[in-house]
This record gives sequence, C-alpha cells and structure tokens, in this order.
Amino acid sequence: MLYNAYELQRSMLAGASAMADTWAELLQNPANPFAYFGGGEVIASALEVFAHAAAPRGKPEFGFEHVVIDGRQVPVVEEIILRKPFGQLKKFTRTGVEGSPKLLIVAPMSGHYATLLRGTVERMLPFAEVYITDWRDAKLVPVEDGHFDFNDYIDYVIEFLEAIGPGTHMLAVCQPSVPVYAAACVMSAAKNPCRPKSMTLMGGPVDTREAPTVVNTLATERPYSWFEQNVIVTVPLTYAGAGRKVYPGFLQLAGFMSMNLGNHLMSHWEMFKHLVQGDDEEADATKAFYEEYRSVCDMTGEFYLQTIDLVFQNHALPKGEMMHRGKKVDPAAITDIAILAIEGERDDISGLGQTKAALKIATKLPAAMKKYATVDAGHYGIFNGSKWRNQVAPIVEKWIAAHE
Repeated sequence: MLYNAYELQRSMLAGASAMADTWAELLQNPANPFAYFGGGEVIASALEVFAHAAAPRGKPEFGFEHVVIDGRQVPVVEEIILRKPFGQLKKFTRTGVEGSPKLLIVAPMSGHYATLLRGTVERMLPFAEVYITDWRDAKLVPVEDGHFDFNDYIDYVIEFLEAIGPGTHMLAVCQPSVPVYAAACVMSAAKNPCRPKSMTLMGGPVDTREAPTVVNTLATERPYSWFEQNVIVTVPLTYAGAGRKVYPGFLQLAGFMSMNLGNHLMSHWEMFKHLVQGDDEEADATKAFYEEYRSVCDMTGEFYLQTIDLVFQNHALPKGEMMHRGKKVDPAAITDIAILAIEGERDDISGLGQTKAALKIATKLPAAMKKYATVDAGHYGIFNGSKWRNQVAPIVEKWIAAHE
C-alpha cells in the first residue's frame, strides 16, 4: 500500500509540476503582455520553484566529456567493465593517458545513485584512472535474478577489484566503508593478489558507538523487527522488479530531508529570491544540487536490514563478530593495505571517531600505514564542493602516491 500511495502522489505531482512549469514560462515570455504587470516575475519564480521540487526524476548521468590534465583537454569515455545483476563496474577512460594510479571509488548503496559522487570523480580524474561502483535500482531488478545481501556486497567489491587487477587503490564514501573494509579483510586473509594497495574511508560508520548521531539513534531506538515490518515494502507490478522486497529510496530521502528540514526550506527560499532577482547562476546551482539529491533508488530489503543489524545495532565489525560466507572477518588480517580515515568535524551522519575506528581495529597494520585526517565540513562537504576539492582531495592524492 505504501508504494502504491507514493506512486499515486508522484503521478499527481508530475502533472502539477508540468503545469506550473508551463505557466512559469508563459509569465516570463516577453511576447506575453501579462508578463509586464506587477507581480508577474514573483509568481513565475514561485511556480518555477514548485515545478522543480515536484518534478519526477530518473537516474542522472555523469556527463563527463573531457578532463584537463597538464593544461590540455583530454576526452573522457565511460565504459562498463563488468555487469552484474545489482550493479556494474564503470570506468572513466581518459583517452591517451597512461601510467596513473588505479582508483576504485565505491559509491554508497543508500538510496542515491553513484552520480551523487560526480564531484568526487571529477576531482580525481586528472590524478587517477578512476572506476566506480554503479549500483542498480533494486525495483528494476527482476526477482529471478536472486537476492542481494551484505555478503553479496562484499563479493561484488572483491570481484570488481579482481576485474581491475592488482595494484588498485580504493576509496569508500560513507555507507560502503564497512563492507569495503570487510572485503579488504577477506582478501588479505586469502592473500588475494588483487587486494587494494591503499584504502581511503571517508565519513563511514565503522563503529557507530563512537559519537552517535541522530541517524545512529534512529537505527537503535527500535528493534530489528520494527524495521522489517514498517519500512520494507513490495515493489508494485509497474516495475521490472515486481514482487521484490525493498527499502524504498523515497523513504530514505524523506528521512534525510526531515533531519534538516529548516535548511532545505531555506535553500528553496534562497532559490526563489535568486529567480526573482534574475540571478539565474545561483538559482541553477541550487537546482543542480537538488536534481541529484532527489534522484533516489531502492535497495534490497535484505541488504538494508542486515546493515541495520550488523552495522548500527550489533557493531559486528569493530567487535570482531562479523562473518562472511561462514568465515570470520578478521581486521587483524590486514597487514599491507595502507588505510586513510577522513572525517568531517561537522558531520551529522557519521560522528567523529566512527571512521577513525578503522585504524584502531587493524591491529597488525604498521603505524606508518595508518593516517587520520579531519576537515571543517559536514557530511556532504567531505566528498563534494570546495572543501573536498581543496582540502580533502590533496590528502587522498598524497596518500595514494605515497603507496603507489
């Protein structure tokens, strides 16, 4: 019922959005005499803000065409290296450029598409040969393609690293920090030659007992059964994954929006003022952010529930209790993978110390192969925006170069 109600609302808003957009264009058209009456620009701006907020969204594109390296423009081509039912390994090939470090960026599977890390990829392209995990929307994966749980996530990371080959560096943003770390443990224990040279974890919930945030509290104040009964729904017949149990992206988005509702309302108010003043550049910047932020996808119910259980409620990895395919995931197995942990001092998703815990539990890794850094930024600012470009990325590049 929840999904069907959402689909009905989405359809209604799509029509209202199209109508508002049409009227906004009419009121701003120089050929329309009513556009010159008082209040026309204010009404048109209000309609434009509503149209943008209510418009339906699909999967965004990365859209990279070129990158500047050593002062020259180099064409960029997106390639799919490996396709799997629940995700694919994407490579950004820089035509004619060789000899750079190989970097696998593991995008979050937390309601948004991998394009949420567009700024992360863009900043690293001049420095490295970049790959990214491009996760699929679970509601589009047919039931006959099987399930996807925490073990499968770890297996996907391992398989992607093996497809890239030895000598790869890995960067995980937020949610994937735990399964990425687990994959490194599994590969190290097996002496897998494709285990990463270095691993950078940014704003990840490695140990959520450290500086708990609102997100952590929401995940622990209710029992596992509550999440199973209240947030897992069945994909309706209108999608390819009909019948699959999922945690809908629109619920994840609603949760994050409600956490900072005042800030989001102010952002739209500022967008409205910029439109009224004719400052299209500032208005477009806000639009671009929300275009990406509101583009959401579903994750499988089994993966979501296991994440709640293993990461947020039982802290399996830092307590040494995590299992993968019947075998213990042992952080002490990591002896030669350099680990960089980066945290935002104003991060309201993963509190200070949660990512740093990754260094503490790697008990057999030499101190020289561990590094911790903080930046005066919120969660999003760690991997996007000027703080990421000017403060965080140089630390990551230096760390990769030191272990290349």
